[in-house]
Amino acid sequence: MIEMFVDGGGMMWPILICLIIGLAISIERLWTLSRASINTRSFMSKIQTAMKEGGVKAAAEVCENTRGPVASILSAGIQKSDHGIEAVEKAIVSAGSIEMAFLERGLIWLATVVSVAPMLGFTGTVWGMILAFKDIEAANDITPSIVAGGISVALLTTLFGLIVAMIIQTLHNYFVSRVDSLVIDMEESSVEFVDSLIEINKK
Repeated sequence: MIEMFVDGGGMMWPILICLIIGLAISIERLWTLSRASINTRSFMSKIQTAMKEGGVKAAAEVCENTRGPVASILSAGIQKSDHGIEAVEKAIVSAGSIEMAFLERGLIWLATVVSVAPMLGFTGTVWGMILAFKDIEAANDITPSIVAGGISVALLTTLFGLIVAMIIQTLHNYFVSRVDSLVIDMEESSVEFVDSLIEINKK
């Protein structure tokens, strides 16, 4: 593998840098999204129990002791519970937008790596082909060894560029699915919380 990397020439380094950047962002996102994930059903059960037994203040304490975007948006809604249901809904929407931006942070750079890595590979291949034809011109002979050797080296950058793109694309898709799952949890929890507030206010 190292020999192939060296044979690929100078364009292999930018591709390697893309891979390192993509993996670094992926590790950070994996850690962040893992911490953001909670058992939503269990959490909402605690919220409803707290609201029945101790009211909004008890629910606020549950949110403060729970990490993740679901707890954050419900905490924002609880803070506006004295101003009516409409104010609660607006607070939840605003907090949800902030949490969404936080969850999606870095994904644009993963998408950029997916796009740039193959292009760097193709650029290296074109450059390698140019050098191969120069070697043919210098040798003044088109032997199979010269042609095959030059083309083989030229195609290595495309190979590595595509491998990097496939790895980072897979990670990107996984993180997008995790974010989508968290967004669904946020929406379902906020609706359930607002319904619970409405029921309490009716009493």
